[in-house]
Amino acid sequence: QVQLVESGGGLVQTGGSLRLSCAASGLTFSSYVMGWFRHTPGKERQFVAGITYSGGRTRYADSVKGRFTISRDDAKNTVYLQMNSLRSEDTAVYYCAAGRTYLGTSINDYDVWGQGTQVTVSS
Repeated sequence: QVQLVESGGGLVQTGGSLRLSCAASGLTFSSYVMGWFRHTPGKERQFVAGITYSGGRTRYADSVKGRFTISRDDAKNTVYLQMNSLRSEDTAVYYCAAGRTYLGTSINDYDVWGQGTQVTVSS
């Protein structure tokens, strides 16, 4: 069974940090581009960050550049999102996703999704 399971969300104050993790199972992890998206009520699911198969290249939404870092550990079948200098507008449910499109930014570029983890940034 193909599965992505996110963890690490929670409540943090403005300016704080969180690290999200996403553990994959049931797929050849190293063959997938991995991405993080986020969703807030009333808005479309938004691309946050992506990382290539080998981890050699990354891509970020403008809103998180310089604050968030995506990384992967293929030995652990896990992708991470380190989030620093958090703002209230970062509050959302964060989803990890696996896909085959090179650093795709559309939800249509990803085939497998996790269940999401809530991140709440309080001011």
